[in-house]
Amino acid sequence: MFRVLVSLAIAVLWTVSAHAQQVGNSRLDDIIKRGTLRVGMTGDYLPFTYYDKDTSKFRGFDVDMAEALGKAIGVKVEFVKTAWPQLIKDFEADNFDIAMGGVSITLDRQKKGLFSAPIMREGKTPIARCADKDKYETIADIDRAGTRVIVNPGGTNERFAKANIKNAEIKVWIDNVTIFEEIAKGNADLMMTDASETRYQQKQHAGVLCAVHPEKPFDFSEKAYWLQRDVALKAFVDQWLHITTQDGSFKKIYAVWFD
Repeated sequence: MFRVLVSLAIAVLWTVSAHAQQVGNSRLDDIIKRGTLRVGMTGDYLPFTYYDKDTSKFRGFDVDMAEALGKAIGVKVEFVKTAWPQLIKDFEADNFDIAMGGVSITLDRQKKGLFSAPIMREGKTPIARCADKDKYETIADIDRAGTRVIVNPGGTNERFAKANIKNAEIKVWIDNVTIFEEIAKGNADLMMTDASETRYQQKQHAGVLCAVHPEKPFDFSEKAYWLQRDVALKAFVDQWLHITTQDGSFKKIYAVWFD
């Protein structure tokens, strides 16, 4: 019995020691020691993120938020270019500490890491030429032979379209930056994407493209920041988000890109 108790005591001490070591060597500590926060971004999803090839710089709502987060941690921000089709692979390869830029919470992504507290609640809704917007009020209206639905590959937009569209044509357009021009030019009829993006693109194509009931999307989703699995990093980001929403800094950055 004594030997069993000693063995149990040693096991407990080893577990506590391992836990303490894990806590002491958190990713947050590594980020601070490294002096940089690596932020993965697709750069093709305004108003959240856009990569300007001429300047080799990112801009957008989540770019400003990333810079604010880096400042809060006390480190520089290093933006890492990724793409929706390879986002999970890049995340698993540890190419960045956090993915930002209009990332939706999904259970598949949750299996790989942790999400921050949600920053936005919305869902998928159509955007179409203003002259045709009344034709696409419901999924049934859209899912008809002859309708051309355009999607960008590798993300929740493509997944939603393929799950709900059986009769209409689904056209995959690889460039999410120019995809809305395809609708404006008449090469596609509509796109179903996040309500926030339809509102933004409606402003960019005033009088040409119109968001279809963005206040009542087809489904429910939330956007958040996708973190490598580290509780210390998540706790910091969540607390930072809480403070920014209370002190007005989140609202200030939001107003630049969404209002």
